Formats: sequence, structure tokens, C-alpha cells
Amino acid sequence: MLEENHEIISHIKDSVLELTAHADGQPAPPRRDNGSWALPPESRPSFLAVSPQDCQFALGAKGESPDLQMLAVYSLLPFDNQDGGVWKQGFDITYEPNEWDTEPLQVFVVPHSHNDPGWIKTFDKYYYDQTQHILNSMVLKMQEDPRRRFIWSEISFFSKWWDNISAQKRAAVRRLVGNGQLEMVTGGWVMPDEANSHYFAMIDQLIEGHQWLEKNIGVTPRSGWAVDPFGYSSTMPYLLKRSNLTGMVIQRVHYAIKKHFAATQNLEFMWRQTWDPDSSTDIFCHMMPFYSYDVPHTCGPDPKICCQFDFKRLPGGRINCPWKVPPRAITEANVAERAQLLLDQYRKKSKLYRSKVLLVPLGDDFRYDKPQEWDAQFLNYQRIFDFLNAQPQLHVQAQFGTLSDYFDALYKKAGIVPGMRPPGFPVLSGDFFSYADREDHYWTGYYTSRPFYKSLDRVLEAHLRGAELLFSLALAHARRAGADSRYPLSDYSLLSSARRNLGLFQHHDAITGTAKEAVVVDYGVRLLHSLTNLKRVIINAAHYLVLGDKDTYRYDPATPFLSADDTRLNQDSLPERTVVKLDASPRFLVVFNPLEQERLSLVPLLVNSPHVRVLSEDGQPLPAQLSAHWSSATDTVPDVYQLSILARLPALGLRVLQLQKSFDGHTTLQSSVRLYLHGRDVTVRTQEAVPVQVFPAAPDDFCLESQHLRSCFSGSSGLLQPSFPTALHPQGPPHCASDGRSALL
Repeated sequence: MLEENHEIISHIKDSVLELTAHADGQPAPPRRDNGSWALPPESRPSFLAVSPQDCQFALGAKGESPDLQMLAVYSLLPFDNQDGGVWKQGFDITYEPNEWDTEPLQVFVVPHSHNDPGWIKTFDKYYYDQTQHILNSMVLKMQEDPRRRFIWSEISFFSKWWDNISAQKRAAVRRLVGNGQLEMVTGGWVMPDEANSHYFAMIDQLIEGHQWLEKNIGVTPRSGWAVDPFGYSSTMPYLLKRSNLTGMVIQRVHYAIKKHFAATQNLEFMWRQTWDPDSSTDIFCHMMPFYSYDVPHTCGPDPKICCQFDFKRLPGGRINCPWKVPPRAITEANVAERAQLLLDQYRKKSKLYRSKVLLVPLGDDFRYDKPQEWDAQFLNYQRIFDFLNAQPQLHVQAQFGTLSDYFDALYKKAGIVPGMRPPGFPVLSGDFFSYADREDHYWTGYYTSRPFYKSLDRVLEAHLRGAELLFSLALAHARRAGADSRYPLSDYSLLSSARRNLGLFQHHDAITGTAKEAVVVDYGVRLLHSLTNLKRVIINAAHYLVLGDKDTYRYDPATPFLSADDTRLNQDSLPERTVVKLDASPRFLVVFNPLEQERLSLVPLLVNSPHVRVLSEDGQPLPAQLSAHWSSATDTVPDVYQLSILARLPALGLRVLQLQKSFDGHTTLQSSVRLYLHGRDVTVRTQEAVPVQVFPAAPDDFCLESQHLRSCFSGSSGLLQPSFPTALHPQGPPHCASDGRSALL
């Protein structure tokens, strides 16, 4: 299927090239004065000419093919699970002791603490129990030795901490960032999931974090850090590259791919978009080779040895090493032996890469939350570094570093500027889904788990887009009219809060559905709160914009001028649609089109009367259809009807429609409904004004058709049957066979 999809995309590109080659001779559709396309008045599809600049990706030169195309890699791998020894999912690594005589090994140990903004605990509980202590200790302990380094990625936590610290501590943080001891990596509001998140939300949480960093610390991230998302999309490197990052790190990749890339020294590569004909989207990517990002799986291939250098696990602590060999504090008596043991792991790990510069993460989830851990890790490692660096015959230089320290050293060794392709490194295109961390443990259930909250995420996303547009338009009008003092500028804080709650939910344990139940409820409450606030922003902006005389605008939060089209009672409730009550006075419907082009749209709403007509702003009747409103498969709702209005909506604009209670028959009434209930006669509750006929199920197939469409159904199941274009069958459309399949004449 993947190969077939790849071929389809190639065919689409070729088709676009063919279309654009003939586009110059095609007449352009008419445009309105505002620049939008004028759609044809009749209700038939519109076909617009393709402009060459619309499809630049297909017009460039074919360019050089990537060295690694993931579809091809997947087809080559056996996906077996052979025991690799101490590195269970890999192989034994050997080396010659003199390999580094001419070019010493340069090791950067990168301390980090991965803080999930919600997982086992809620966001707030994690902050109060652990995260605030990590960051408070960081400020103190990093100042004790200028050689210490630390990286941080989750701005959602960092901003909450920032709001609760003193000016002196803020100044200390800026100094640590300024002298390179503390690096803010990726800079997103969260470390987002890359399978379920829409690119709009991925961009939004990235912008929110980057703007916060620029405003409060005056820094722009240079390196990406994504160690915990469950697989990786090619969208994220594209966004990071366009955000001016020059390097990135990933971890959760299928163990078979890691083993293959390690064996071929392809764990570092330039990640390129599949549609890019050259190198404009390239970003340097480092893939971790082993099972996890924790200390036992980052110093080298043997977790039993690496665990001995996780000094939080010293005897007497709360955690120990599962391999039953505990760490030992580094002293003058044992430093030579311990340093040699660790160096052996460093050398073996470096054999998997093409460079003599080595990245060694040092951390895990919510690490460094106590001052004792900072002391244990930094003091013991510094003793090892001091010993290694004082032994020239070992040909190694080891130190604490940040991600950018590592990437800069690699770029320097390669003789290139950051962001360029190091000589001899491969180019890769594609993504890293699906993920399995061991055996047949595939992390794919989260693609669809907790679908209600995945849906609520998209609903909030759409409302945020609409609210931002309307707020911007209304504020611009108010400022031009000198009325911004009367407009609720406080709505901006509601927008900001909604962006942050939407960003928080892109976290790889939020939208994925992998958090505990209480945490999911906390996310749901946040999403619903922001959704309610965004409806308020939309109502306020629409109220101001539809007024002909802006001087009459008065903001009164107690009595909103408009009401929303639906409401939700609780975070886990389905939306309840608003029923418009019709009476002698006309009711007005305000519809917003958030797209940047005019659209012909079907606008559905509920009304309490079947006697209704719809008028445009200038009093012209609009086509509308009335349908029964169903509460179940067999019951209609008394006195409630669905009104479907066909209306043209201006680009990025509002339209006001008028609803009148009328008995003149301008509304087309759907007068009958046929139910198929497998032989049961069903009584449908309805109102006399809308007659509904009920037919018992029958074995005969049947077809429904209009001037545009013909649909055939199975009489036994009621399911839609396959159909074929009439042009393919001169004798007429295919008949439906009695077994439910389409039969050709």
C-alpha cells in the first residue's frame, strides 16, 4: 500500500506538470472587486485553472534521489527479532584500540530531564510535585560550576515556573542561557505527538513556545529534541527547518530500523521532504541507537554497564539497577578502572556513527528533582572527565555539553557551517511509522484510542482559527474607528489561553490517549473551557462586525448579542445544537466563512417550525430544505426540524441571513422517509405538519436518483451499493443484484 501510494503521488505530480503546461491558454474564471473568485450561479461543480505558481513542488528539476527512502528501507528489512547479546536488538560491536590515535574521540554528555505535561499525573500535579523542584535546583546547581550543562524542551512547564519565580532568579536563568550552560531545545509548548496532531496545531504550539522564549529570555532555539513521541512524521523536521533550527535528535524508532541504520552507519542523516527536488528542506538528524533515552541505554550498547554510571541509583536510594550491579561513587582509588569501563562503552557507541564526535544523553523522566541527584551526577562524572582528559594516550576528550555544543563540534570537524550537509552523510526521505520498541509491541493503538477527545481537539482547533480571524478583523475595525476602548481587548487573553490549552493537548500523552483517566479528564476540562471562551470571542467579534453603525456597539458580557450554534454541558458531553425559535418577528442567522476564498456552503440549523422561509440581506429568498430531526434510528424529535440553507459565503467574511415564520411554501419539505429494519414494522413518532411514511423492509433493491446523482441500495441491508458512471455503460446504469452486489448488464 505504501509503495502504491508513492506511485500515486508521482502520477499526481506528472498530472500537475501536464496541467500547468497548458494553463496559459485557459481563460481565467471571473474575479470580484475584492479579488475572490466569482462562483457560477448554478449549483454545479466549479473547475478552476491551475496556475503554475500553485504547484511549484512539481515544476522544479527532478534533482538527486535520496540515499535512503524509507519505503524502500521497509521493503528490504526482514523485521526479525534475533537476540543480539547485551544489546538485545542489535549486535556485538568491536573496535581496534588505536582507531582514535589520529583523531581523538570527542564526547558530549548532555544532562536532561524529560517532563511530560500530563501522563500518570496531571500537568499541575507534575509541576507542583516535581518540575518546579527540578528547575529551582537547576538554577542553583548550574551556577556552582561553569562546566555544567543542561537542556530543557517543554515551555509549558517552564513558563508556569517563570511566572512564580523572583526577578533575581529570572536574571540568573538569562545568564545561564547566555553563557551556553542552559539550552532551550525545540522550544515548543510541548513535545508533540506526530501521528494524531494536525499540522496547524503542531505549528501553533511551536509558535507559542518560540514567542514565549523570545519575549521572556530573548533566545531562539537552534536544535530539536524529540525523545518520547511514538514514531516520527516528516512534517516535524520540515517545521523545525523552517523555524531556523539546524539539527535535531529522535529516539523512538522501530528497533529493526535502528539496527539496520547502526550496521550501515546511517544513524545520522540529512532529513529531506519527499517532494523536495533539491536540499531546501534538509535538516541534520541524529537517531539514538538503543532501546530508550534513559541512562542505561544511552552511554553504550551494554545497559548493565551504563546503569552503573547512573549515580542516582547509588546504593541507599529509591531506585536501583535491574541488572543487579549497582553504581559506585567515583574516587581516586577507582577512577581509572571506572573511566576505562565507561570509555569502552563510548568507543563502541561511536562505531555506529560516521563522526568522531559522540552524543551521550544523561537523564530520564522527571530527573534532577532533588539537589542530591545534581551533586551525584555532576560531581562523579566530572571526576571521570578530569581523569580521561588528563590521559593523552586514551585519545578522548569528554565534557558536559548541550545539543548545540554537540552539533557545532560535529559541523566543525566536517568543516561546514551549521545546517549544511556534512560530507559523506546520507540523505533520507520518508517517516518513521509504525514504532515498535521490542518484539511485536507495535505502538499503533493510540492512532484511534479515545476518539472523543481526538475529535474535541479538532473542534477546538477550528474554533481557534475562526476566533483569531474574527478578533483580528474586529479589532482592526475598532482601532480604525477609534472605538478600541469600547471593544473587549481582554478577549486576547482568552485566545492566548486557548492556544496554550490546544498546544498542551498536542503532548504525546494527551492527544494520543495514553494518559491515565484522571489526566484525560483534566485535559477535557481544559479543552471545553477554552472552547466556551472561544465562542465568546467569536460572538463579541461578530456582534461588532455585523453592526452597520459601530457607534451603537456596547459590550455587555451578561447579555451577549448572539448565541452559539451548539453547547456542551460537560467535558465528556456531545454537543447539543441550538434550536432557533421562530415567531412573528424575524430571526437572524450570522454565518462566518474562515476560508480565504468564497464558498458555496450548505448551512444546517435546527428550527421549531416547519413553516419557515430564508431571506438574504437584500430580502431575496434562498433555497432551503426542511428535514425531520432524528433522536434515534426510529424516532424523530417533536417540534424540531433541520433546516438546510444553500448560501454563498464571502471569503473571510460574515453573512447575515433572515429566518421568517411563513406559510407560503418557499421551503422544500422532505415529506417521506423509508426505514429498513429487517422485516419489522416501526412506528415513527412525528408531527402532522411533516408526514412521514414508514415502509417495512423488503428484499428488493432500489435506487434513488436526482438530476445529478443516482444511488442504489440493498433492500435486505439498506447499504449503499457500488455504482459506475453511465458513460461506461451505454445500455444504462448497472442493475443491483439480489445478493447486494452491483451487476453489470
